[in-house]
Amino acid sequence: MILRDPFSPTGLLPRAAFALVLVLAATSSQAQYKVIGNDGKVTYTDREPSAAEGKIIPLGNRGVTQAAEPELPFEVRQAAGKYPVTLFVTTTACDPCTSGRQFLKQRGIPFNERLVVTAEDSEALERLSGAREAPTLMIGSQTLRGFAAEVWASYLDAAGYPRESRLPSGYQYRAATPIVERRESVTARSDARPAAAAPAAPAATAAPTPSGIRF
Repeated sequence: MILRDPFSPTGLLPRAAFALVLVLAATSSQAQYKVIGNDGKVTYTDREPSAAEGKIIPLGNRGVTQAAEPELPFEVRQAAGKYPVTLFVTTTACDPCTSGRQFLKQRGIPFNERLVVTAEDSEALERLSGAREAPTLMIGSQTLRGFAAEVWASYLDAAGYPRESRLPSGYQYRAATPIVERRESVTARSDARPAAAAPAAPAATAAPTPSGIRF
């Protein structure tokens, strides 16, 4: 394969540039996954990423995504990078949980949804937020317990999220996952590692009024 440079007197790429092109081409062809982080940044990898890294899209044999995934607008990507949003809900009947989820989607907020399925999940939620209440919304380090549209909107405004949805057409939210990794899933792996411990909990604080927003 001969690559030509239209700005070179000889019309050929320098050896160093040619080598770089070969490396980039090899990396693209070997990548097996496309990962879209919470901040909208796209990376490619040949190792199996974890769900915590972002939305995972398997790639075809030639590095072409099986489903095109548009990137987030700059304003949304910037807010999500500084203040990622996580919604904690229960799997039982919960009208406030449904209302909170719909509120975030209608406003176009990219968020991770975590489920309270077992007693372990409830304990993990208490460590993270200071209570076992659903829904619980975390915007960066801020914890809001219970659904209150005006309060949630005030915090999202302060975090820099647009007031109206600017998500590109075709954007898909990630599937909800339990807070604590299931043991049966872990033991099924070849390395048989124990379930990951829940992250260290920040200091629990009651949800302040909109005038007391802190970031």
